[in-house]
Amino acid sequence: MNHSKSFTLTVLAAVSALSLTACAGSSSPSTAATSSGASNTVTFRSWSPVDQTTAAMVKAFEDANPGSTIDATIFNYPEYIVDLQTRASSGTMPDLVGLQPGALTQQYRSNLTPLNDCAVKTWGADWEDKFYPVGLDQARAGNPEGDENYYALPVLTQTVNMWANTEIFDKAGATVPKTWDELKPTVDKLAAADDQAAPFLLPAKDSWLRNVVFMQIANNISPGIVQQAEGGEVKWTDAKIVEAIDYWGKLFTEGIAQQGAIGLDAYPSGANQFEAGKAAMIPLGAWWIQQSDPTKDQSQIPPLSVGMSGYEPFLFPTIPGGAAESQLVGGIDLAMGISKNSANPDLACKVLTDWIAGGGAQKLVDTMNDIPAVTGLNPTNFTSDKQKQMWDQLANQWLPEVKYSRYFDDPKIDQAVADALAAVATGSQTPQDAAASVQAVQDSLS
Repeated sequence: MNHSKSFTLTVLAAVSALSLTACAGSSSPSTAATSSGASNTVTFRSWSPVDQTTAAMVKAFEDANPGSTIDATIFNYPEYIVDLQTRASSGTMPDLVGLQPGALTQQYRSNLTPLNDCAVKTWGADWEDKFYPVGLDQARAGNPEGDENYYALPVLTQTVNMWANTEIFDKAGATVPKTWDELKPTVDKLAAADDQAAPFLLPAKDSWLRNVVFMQIANNISPGIVQQAEGGEVKWTDAKIVEAIDYWGKLFTEGIAQQGAIGLDAYPSGANQFEAGKAAMIPLGAWWIQQSDPTKDQSQIPPLSVGMSGYEPFLFPTIPGGAAESQLVGGIDLAMGISKNSANPDLACKVLTDWIAGGGAQKLVDTMNDIPAVTGLNPTNFTSDKQKQMWDQLANQWLPEVKYSRYFDDPKIDQAVADALAAVATGSQTPQDAAASVQAVQDSLS
């Protein structure tokens, strides 16, 4: 998540007191998100990584660079977006900014400095070879034609996919559904075996989650059609897109999703229910492996998450008439940019690149917060063979095969699609009307 950790997912971090203060625009040195004028200090604001991980990354950098200071604050994702808007409008952007590709990066592009020179200075002219291609492709998503600058660089990448509680599946004698035709019978079988656990837990309150589920459906029905629609190559009212919206609606009308799905958020509610064994399936992404963080006291991790013993990742079921195989959707989980007004751009570059591929990055990856953006960076320790096999599946088998972004390039399209999916979920719009509403926004942009 993410989004959206994501969110993304990674939207687990909570610093409520600091968030409220910063959103109110406090000038307190410990919480103000302004770019520091001190030559040895940079500020960092984001929704990810979580507090404990960020603290370890900060310490690793500061230990390796005596005299340098990183002033970091991690917000809940919604509060972070509000704070970022406030800081951008007041000219007080932090030195280092947590971003997502496409819509969010483009919204603040005018506030960000190009990072190409930073990357070359750190890693050399062939620096792009270090990264998973999908991360670099998405980092420039939405740039004006001819603009080859990177205004954010990927730090973490991910797939979006389904997760199964293997204990519930085994108890019911069920297998994960590979096709849509298998999905409803599997839901019914799971419901009959355990009426205390939701067969398919859909946290549809979150716009990012609605969109990533839709992306998986649409790219199976007609691979690449969503990107074609946003690029103006096809209309949002194309029959294949309407069909994808209709299948999204069937999650509700056919009783696949739980009652009240549109009112359930992914974090903390949906994630907590799933980890507590109250659901058999949930759509999230590769970042779920962080629940088994090897750096934590294993006695404090919920039983299902220890070594990922209770879980299995799988891809969203294929749709009749669509691609024969589920299409991998994903890309950047967390990217970071540097403020154009940073008083310390060189130090900010040094921190950013360290957190991508240096000592700070190793601390980040050791927690399995998500998959790194650079190849060849793996956790130092694994707590089970299953956890190690799962990491290999996500990082080395799935991620290199991701073809389709989980993001839209334009923030208005991103919101329009999320609103249209919510309208279909609540029955207030037909799939045809929902598709037309998105096309109307597309036309206004043209």
